[in-house]
Amino acid sequence: MSSRKNYSFTSESVSEGHPDKVCDRISDAVLDAFLAEEPEARVACETFATTNRVVIGGEVGLSDKAALDDYLGRIEQIARDCIRDIGYEQDKFHHATVEVTNLLHGQSAHIAKGVDATNQKEEGAGDQGIMFGYACSETPDLMPAPIHYAHAMLRRLAEVRKDGTEPTLLPDAKSQLTLRYEDGVPVAVESIVLSTQHAHETQTQADIRAIVEPYIRDVLPDGWIHDDTVWHVNPTGIFVIGGPDGDAGLTGRKIIVDTYGGAAPHGGGAFSGKDPTKVDRSAAYAARYLAKNVVAAGLATRCTLQLSYAIGVAKPLSIYVDTHGTGQVEEPAIERALDRVMDLTPRGIRIHLGLNKPIYQRTAAYGHFGRAPEADGGFSWERTDLAEKIATEV
Repeated sequence: MSSRKNYSFTSESVSEGHPDKVCDRISDAVLDAFLAEEPEARVACETFATTNRVVIGGEVGLSDKAALDDYLGRIEQIARDCIRDIGYEQDKFHHATVEVTNLLHGQSAHIAKGVDATNQKEEGAGDQGIMFGYACSETPDLMPAPIHYAHAMLRRLAEVRKDGTEPTLLPDAKSQLTLRYEDGVPVAVESIVLSTQHAHETQTQADIRAIVEPYIRDVLPDGWIHDDTVWHVNPTGIFVIGGPDGDAGLTGRKIIVDTYGGAAPHGGGAFSGKDPTKVDRSAAYAARYLAKNVVAAGLATRCTLQLSYAIGVAKPLSIYVDTHGTGQVEEPAIERALDRVMDLTPRGIRIHLGLNKPIYQRTAAYGHFGRAPEADGGFSWERTDLAEKIATEV
């Protein structure tokens, strides 16, 4: 995010019915199914969707090789269940009639050898890479306000679509929100872009705005929408053909939507469909967790954290902290404290955050961060239970 005090910043979100998010959902549902069978299951699942077609590929691994074929046989129904829950019953993308091709296969023995723990070495990272975490004091969830509220708008519209309150709204939607900052604080909405699929070709832009505007106003802070706020609702006009029938989808293409809306750096890898031995996912969650706890501890109002890993190597190669001039202590002291308060090896992260559970399908839409921690371990990386310990270590 800019170091300037007065500026405008924009973030976007997409709904669970966006073609890429359909694919993220299926990939994470496959992951959850394997983790429910075996917490140490290995999954790297990619999904592609287009008109009347879903293709699922990648590699999976279970310690019980005989069980693998049985689970591979369940993949088609998992995909159909996801599509049904999202709400697709279109002629050219329907949960009951879409053609599902399952190309998943067993994990590469060479990758497994590099990652698995043995008597001679610790479990290594599943790949090389850099991962970033970010937190700031703009919202109660310590997230950047533009992405926080862009998600909130679409989540609210999904609720009223699914509960039957607004039956003419359909699953595919996108939002974009531009906020004005004064003295580094978000104070007003400069523009709102909302495109949502709808049921009837006779519905005009004015009709759709009349439906969605009350819900958008409900989720944005009082006073942020003003007379000069610019609205663009379904700016291209009719939006009846949506989802994978309107545009192909692919797992992992919405990584900025999944994280901080462009307000912070992003590492090289996507999240969905990857089990937590893949540091693309687990270390990004750990980085968010630590950055959030730094801010919750009052050590800074903004914190960016970077971790780096090498494939087959357990410990991170580097830990980097930037508090953007808002820190109460020097960054190197925070870096040393974070290294002491949490084991940042892949296994250490998984144990600390309880990641070997079927908790990932719920992350596939409306962001992986800024969500409330859940009783079953979902969104455990959003806890602030390390704040006090970090504060005492610096």
